[in-house]
Amino acid sequence: MSGVGPVEPGEGTHARDTPTDLPARDTPAGATPAAGSPGADAPTPFARLLRGPALRYAAHRRAALTALTAALLLAGGGYLWATRPHDSQQAAPAPPFPSQVVDVSYLGEVAVAPGTRPRSFAFAVLLGVDSGPPVTVTRVTQPYAGLSLTSAPRAPFRTKAGAAHKVVVTMRVTECGKAPRGVGLPFLDVTLRNARAIQVHSFILGPRYAHDLSEALQVACSNDSGNDQNA
Repeated sequence: MSGVGPVEPGEGTHARDTPTDLPARDTPAGATPAAGSPGADAPTPFARLLRGPALRYAAHRRAALTALTAALLLAGGGYLWATRPHDSQQAAPAPPFPSQVVDVSYLGEVAVAPGTRPRSFAFAVLLGVDSGPPVTVTRVTQPYAGLSLTSAPRAPFRTKAGAAHKVVVTMRVTECGKAPRGVGLPFLDVTLRNARAIQVHSFILGPRYAHDLSEALQVACSNDSGNDQNA
């Protein structure tokens, strides 16, 4: 029988083999494997090598940003606290009212100055200032009709904190019918002024002053008709 059969490998020829590690025919060499195919999701050794440092860097960056934000907030708060007006930098408190720091005490009767008009009598008081700015006495008066009053030193006069003035008050009976008799709590009205305010304050001088004033008025008005003619 004649015919042509399969060509037998000759000398120097080899059968064509297909290596198992070559890529499949439907996937071009160098192309990315399709999803789901073997090796599509597996990271490369280089990627695995970089993943740890990258994660550590991200964590470190977040921590650094948090610390920086906290430092900025603290610095801003400290600046606001340092620049706000503190109590010590505010205006000094107002001084006390003059009547709160002035004290007037009775010293006793004194002789009237020579040449004083009849039906006059005198006594002394001590006026002191405890604290605060200086206090000026602008006026000394008494509330009773029928009496006139003068003081030495004459108002106005000034007294500093920690100091005191001896003030001699001279009264004269101008009308016995209007002069008080048997006064229980006589007082002096003193007008005071300091850097805070101007006040009129009534100082009660106590029972000894009340007794001396009543006796002086009794002596001055012991003979009303004769005294009124000589006033």
